[in-house]
Amino acid sequence: MRIARYRIVAALRGRDQQLRADWVERELPERVDPAKHAGLLATLRLDPADLADAPSP
Repeated sequence: MRIARYRIVAALRGRDQQLRADWVERELPERVDPAKHAGLLATLRLDPADLADAPSP
């Protein structure tokens, strides 16, 4: 399972966390591995299950 970076950015901007969203855009890859970045997602208080891309049919 991968998470599109734009989903993380959108969630942060939705919480008015512009500086964090800007940092995520600069530092994270386009497709984020939630296992590799679990600590960061927890720090940002984001649940990977809420951000995961829908599975392809």
